[in-house]
Amino acid sequence: MSITRKDRVVWAEIPVSDMARAKGFYAGLLGAPLVDETGGPNPLAMLPRDGDDVVGGHLYPGTPAAKGSGPTIHLAVSCDLEAAMERVRTGGGEVVSPVVTIPAGSFFYALDTEGNSVGVFKV
Repeated sequence: MSITRKDRVVWAEIPVSDMARAKGFYAGLLGAPLVDETGGPNPLAMLPRDGDDVVGGHLYPGTPAAKGSGPTIHLAVSCDLEAAMERVRTGGGEVVSPVVTIPAGSFFYALDTEGNSVGVFKV
């Protein structure tokens, strides 16, 4: 099946050194379980998404960039940002900025359990 896309960002891959720990972090932050995929060359954990026609991503076994130095993946949460900050901390991550407000909404920066940079955006 081929999907015609109009957006330019089509997928996100997040390298993790400890799959179980990272899956727990992202499931807690996003409030939904990650789904394991084993049909390719590497085991993957799919981030939750609503349908095949939206941008998605997965965790994969890899070497993250040095703490906070790689690209930033922005993820949407439905809870308020203060609750999301607590989810980051409870899950073993680190909140690294206050809430930032821009015309499109509000978000904050965090580091996941692997040191990857994550923007947590309120939808």
